[in-house]
Amino acid sequence: MNARVLRTELKRSAAPWAGVVVLGGSLAVFLPFDAFWWHGTAGWTAQWTTMAFWTRSLLTFWWPFVIGVGAVYGLREPRSRMTELLTTTPLPAWRRAALPAGAIGLALAVGFGLLVLVGGVQVASGPTTYTPLGWLPISLVAALALVAGAVFGMGVARALPSVLTPPALVVIVFVGTGLFLRMNNEGAVPTGRVANRFALLSPATPEPRQMLLTLAGSVHLGQTLWLLGLLATGVALLAAATRRARLLAVTPALAGLALALLVLPSAARDVYVVDKAAAALVCDGPVCVTQASRSHLAELTQRSKDALRVLHEVLGDRAPTSVREDTALHELAEARELSADVLLVDFSERLLADATGEQLTRALIAKGLAPSCYPDNDKEGGGHVAIPAQSIAVSWALHDPQLQPLAPKGTTAYEVETWAAADTAWQKLTALPPAEQRSRIVALHAASLSCARQDQIPVLAGEVSR
Repeated sequence: MNARVLRTELKRSAAPWAGVVVLGGSLAVFLPFDAFWWHGTAGWTAQWTTMAFWTRSLLTFWWPFVIGVGAVYGLREPRSRMTELLTTTPLPAWRRAALPAGAIGLALAVGFGLLVLVGGVQVASGPTTYTPLGWLPISLVAALALVAGAVFGMGVARALPSVLTPPALVVIVFVGTGLFLRMNNEGAVPTGRVANRFALLSPATPEPRQMLLTLAGSVHLGQTLWLLGLLATGVALLAAATRRARLLAVTPALAGLALALLVLPSAARDVYVVDKAAAALVCDGPVCVTQASRSHLAELTQRSKDALRVLHEVLGDRAPTSVREDTALHELAEARELSADVLLVDFSERLLADATGEQLTRALIAKGLAPSCYPDNDKEGGGHVAIPAQSIAVSWALHDPQLQPLAPKGTTAYEVETWAAADTAWQKLTALPPAEQRSRIVALHAASLSCARQDQIPVLAGEVSR
């Protein structure tokens, strides 16, 4: 197969449209909507690894799609009734198979590669300065999965030339991908619903939730072996001219499956590992962030000085003495461990995600006076309950004449009621003698650290005994 013939195939066949659909469909998912995949430290353009995971998560529906498209493409000769004519030509069967397989494989690889390029450009132009290479295997295996799936679909359709073959393949693979996908992402590390080794035969990955997680090397190796076997079987089926050859063509897939099952981890919690390089702490005095968040260090250090000073004035010896990024893995909506000595920051939370300047200082003071046991981000949202009490605390600490909300009050019935209670608590607090005011702020701090309850407004209003 030379370049001229391949170029002709790309011009005159439907192969390029598979890559166009993958690229255009993926961008149609990501770009038009201001959804949760744009926000937080695990956003699709926040870090290189999360970008690779987000683009690969789309294989949930792209993998069944390309297998079906490959099957339709493989029916081209039977539909045109040219099979007997082509078999009489002197061109070897494997060379005839390589042309359409190469065309659709190239189109899919280029389409997915351009998608990764779009995400990569946005990551590179963003604030992150962490540039690992660990994201490359995640994307390369995804591209291999698309190519192998399309060629395998072509081979199956060539072996079973029926109009029912493409839809049957799409349904079987889609259902299998849904069952095998490790979607139980509630734990600190994602776990599976079925036997882990079989679950990993699906190349699709869950949406990333924590930026410090990446796939283990054994997962990359096992899935590569499986996909290469699938690809080889597809090519062999395309070139097979007899029933015996078709039966033998299944051998590479079975061999790849056997090797993959030997390599892939048996325990679901061994699938993901912490990226130690990304999680390594970088410190400037009492302020520490992860290597992945190093771009935040300069301003965080500057603002933390003012925040720690205010906290010491209010809390005295109970005030935190250092600021550190939270690196602990936790389950969805799980309470995190708090310490009176350390002010934990999580850049995926709404108060800190885009905060700069004075806004960042206020957020740090708020989290130091009334730390929340539950994260407040687009996927969990537990910490928003603490924002009214935090707003009262920071407004009091900075001597604001009026209550200054740290976030928009919202319009739901619950939010209106909560902020009305906060306004009442603010009036009651500021009407007290200064010593009693400070006593209630200290009680708020202690109650927040205990994680006994999320709503701390009654403590400020004097409705809870201290």
